[in-house]
Formats: sequence, structure tokens, C-alpha cells
Amino acid sequence: MKKLRVGILFGGRSGEHEVSLLSAASVLNAIDKKKFEVVPIGITKSGQWVTASHAEKLLAKSDGADEKHLRAGDPGATPGAAVLASGAGVIVPPMPDASSMVPFAMDAAPATNSQSINVDVIFPVLHGTFGEDGTIQGLLELADIAYVGAGVLGSAAGMDKDIMKRLFAASGLPMVKHVTVLRSEWEQEPKESRKQIESKLKYPVFVKPANLGSSVGISKVHDAGELDAAMNLAASFDRKIVVEQGVGSAKQKAREIEVSVLGNDDPKASVPGEIVPIAEFYDYAAKYLDEGSKLLIPAKLSKSQTKEVQQMAVAAFKAVDCSGLARVDFLMDAKSGKLFVNEINTMPGFTAISMYPKLWAASGVEYTELITRLIELALERHGEKKRNKYSFT
Repeated sequence: MKKLRVGILFGGRSGEHEVSLLSAASVLNAIDKKKFEVVPIGITKSGQWVTASHAEKLLAKSDGADEKHLRAGDPGATPGAAVLASGAGVIVPPMPDASSMVPFAMDAAPATNSQSINVDVIFPVLHGTFGEDGTIQGLLELADIAYVGAGVLGSAAGMDKDIMKRLFAASGLPMVKHVTVLRSEWEQEPKESRKQIESKLKYPVFVKPANLGSSVGISKVHDAGELDAAMNLAASFDRKIVVEQGVGSAKQKAREIEVSVLGNDDPKASVPGEIVPIAEFYDYAAKYLDEGSKLLIPAKLSKSQTKEVQQMAVAAFKAVDCSGLARVDFLMDAKSGKLFVNEINTMPGFTAISMYPKLWAASGVEYTELITRLIELALERHGEKKRNKYSFT
């Protein structure tokens, strides 16, 4: 049988560029090469696209700077990951000029040079802005190429924490109290914005950019004196700022529960896991740089709590019209046991030791099989979309 050509798309212009490289390296290392022919496709931080050998070089080589690396990376799969901690680009020169950018093609003859990308399906291992927010999905829809993960709507809604919460609310899912403030409102009327926040929420609160992931730009605000800095930080990343009520207390922090979801129209939930962060919350440093945070799989929950969190995860997945994969994160009040849906991640971290694959491994779906299943789901969804008519003729 002819192998399917799978384009692994990674890098990108977002603040999660480095995390994307780690995920892509793990996928490239683990994908079933008996079934799939792999085409690495990199996007630099400046937005340039590089394919084939140029995209593979940095993933394959080690520059000797192994004293620092992102903790979430699998050292065996990402020997060159150390350069990422310093913010280096995912692709090394030579860079293509604008004239080398050509459309994707599925049915064209095999490429005779590096200027064509001929694939059957794209696995966009892109996290955050320009990768998880519907933009790359829109490009792939226009090119009529099957791709792994949520579509344009699901990706955009899942990325925007403000819109996401509105959809969760419409589906009756429990959430913490929150306030959305526009950057323009904060900059022009900071006193009014502060009054709005403090009239509806009590400290501590969490301040977040509405459109970002990996806890980039998020601050825990303990009192009024810390609010301005947190708002300014979040405003530097997005035009919308979401401020959320904290759960728990200083003595009993909220438990952080996560569930992986897999499927299209009939999604299934994995066993739940729990994050016990080394920091006050699971921020970027706790996720990727600092040792000490613990992943408990399965989470220590009762049978009824496990069932409840799995059902809520599937409901959240459907609420944003997701497909393929997502990780749904929850907060649990340690005292009352009450669960709150925190957010959904439509392209979660995907290294071999990231929470999403580990939860499925604990549920009986190993990493390589999981990658295969996601590609199959992408083709299934693309086939379903092919049934749509777009005109009467």
C-alpha cells in the first residue's frame, strides 16, 4: 500500500514556538513510519516557511548546549532543544525568499524541488497564536487539505478564553466568576476597570491574556497592589484580558485536574490526571523550565468524581465544536470538591511526556497509536466535510 504523506507543521510566530518544536520532535520520532511518509514543515518566528532538510536540521542535531533545555522535552527525541531556552529560532538558515512560497498541493506530481509541499494530511503541532486559533486551520481549509485537530471555529473559540467561557456558560458548565476587560478600556479608564474587577471578584484573582496558551502572560494577583502590573503584562499579549476568581485558599489551593479528549462527533475522555505544581500555579516556568511539579495519573478521585469530570470534559469539547483532540483543564475546590471548567486546549503540548499523551497511555492508547488515530480522525473529518455542497450547480 502507498504510504500516506503526513506534513508535520511546527514552530510558528507565537510565544509557544519553543514548545511546538518539542512536540514536533516527539511526533517525528514516534510516528509509525511503516504507515506514513513524513514531511517536516517549519515556520520560523518571523513567519517564514521551510521544508524538508532545512526543517529537519535543528530537530536532528545537537549544538552541544545541553546544559539547559525545556523540561517538557524528551531528551532522546529533542537533542537540540537546548537552544530553545534562549529563544532561538526553530529553523536555521538558509531562509527562503518570498518567491519560493507556493500553495500546498495534494494531487500534483511528486515535488521535483524544495519549493512544493505535496501531502495527504497535515499534523499542525502548533501551539498558541497563529497555530491554535483558527488561522492556520483557515489556510488548510482554503487549500482543501485534511488536518489534525479542531476546525476554524473550534480552534478560534477554544483559544479565546472570553468566547470559550460564553460557550461553556451556554452549555451549563460550571465556571469560576470572571470579568473580561479590553486593553483599550484598561489603558483609557484604569480606575473604572479596576472598580469593575474589584466589585465582582475577591482577591486572589488570576489575570490572563484572552488569547494565549502555556500560561504565558498569566499572573496570580494576591491584592490590589499587584493588579496593575498583572494587567499591563496581560495587555502586552492580547487586546482582551480575562480576570478570574481564584479557587481555594492559601492553606488549601485548588486542585488542577486535566482530561484528554479524543474523537470527532462521538468523542471519548481519558482517565483524569492531576497537576501538583511546584509554583503557586502551573505557570510557564513550572511547566517547562523548573523541576518539581508532579503529574498524578490517574488523579485521586472517587468513581463518581471521575465520571463527572469525564462527562464535563466531553461536554466542553462539544461546546466549542472541537474535533480530533483537546485537553480540558479543571479546577477543584479542595474543601468542597466542587469542579469548575477552567479551559480547553485544542492543540495541547504533545511531547511523549506531555499530559495529553500520558493520559491516553494510561487509558490504553500508546503514543504511536495515538498519533495514528489522530491522523485517521483528520481524514474522517475531511471526508465528512467533502459531503457538503457549496452551490446548487
